[in-house]
Amino acid sequence: MSGDMGGGTLVEVRDLAKTFDVSAPWLNRVVERKPRQFVHAVDGVSFAIEKGRTLALVGESGCGKSTVARLLVGLYTPTRGEVVFGGQRTADLAGTELRTLRRRMQMIFQDPYASLNPRWKVLQIVGEPLLEHGLAGGDDALHARVGELLESVGLAPADAEKFPHQFSGGQRQRISIARALATQPEFLVCDEPTSALDVSVQAQVLNIMKDLQKSRGLTYLFISHNLAVVRHVADEVGVMYLGRLVEIADKGALFARPRHPYTRMLLDAIPDIHMTGRQRTPVQGEVPNPLNPPSGCAFHPRCPHANARCSAERPALKEIQGARVACHAVEEGRI
Repeated sequence: MSGDMGGGTLVEVRDLAKTFDVSAPWLNRVVERKPRQFVHAVDGVSFAIEKGRTLALVGESGCGKSTVARLLVGLYTPTRGEVVFGGQRTADLAGTELRTLRRRMQMIFQDPYASLNPRWKVLQIVGEPLLEHGLAGGDDALHARVGELLESVGLAPADAEKFPHQFSGGQRQRISIARALATQPEFLVCDEPTSALDVSVQAQVLNIMKDLQKSRGLTYLFISHNLAVVRHVADEVGVMYLGRLVEIADKGALFARPRHPYTRMLLDAIPDIHMTGRQRTPVQGEVPNPLNPPSGCAFHPRCPHANARCSAERPALKEIQGARVACHAVEEGRI
């Protein structure tokens, strides 16, 4: 994966960081003599996604993966770093250029019911982006376009006259996908799009997303904590821990030969359907408090390979045999 914009790269993220002020109110801090508190939700993340490919970001809850998604689509402003889309820094865009960017980049949220207006019919929900961006034409054209979008996600044009509560969870997520596709985007940020769904329905929705990617040449950033889902959709996988990327590699390489001890733990936690009998160490310990992260490598309190250097010095993400890994033990050849 190249860092330059030449090799068909659509999205590039450089040293992206987001800090949230979670301090108690001023008076409480004065009375209780407490300092201000900050959470480094995302702390220096860099990656690139090539056109037509899927990068999945994986990690336990609270690792910062959803914050990365929101930073990419502009729902949050970065504290540091930049997002480059199609060769342009998104922070430099304003007015018409920014509206065009909004059209080219869309987001699918985790809970389809919470992200759909319950008082609107599907026609209004899916049609809103078309009207907003002036892509609708007249009423007949709007009805026809919404019907096409619903058919593209496996629903019927007649469903446009129904309300969200009349659908199942999987169907609601299809409506969310149809709405995201309305502006004919090139890039979709999918924040745990199937985690609220039944397992049998998850596969259907993921297959629809893969088919749409093939037919429309879409590029995805896929956020998930579920490695089985990631194996199904991703081309490349980035593993996050406490706001930082600890490993990023091609999907095949990552699943066949995980490098970082945390990636190994995550993979060992997947049920072994084939009963291979290999030694497995499930994920141990708890994610540290993000208000008070460990020194050095954030994973060292849970890592079986940690030494004095790991607790003192923060590892950088380095290219090691085809993968990028942030781990002193891997770098030193200890594992």
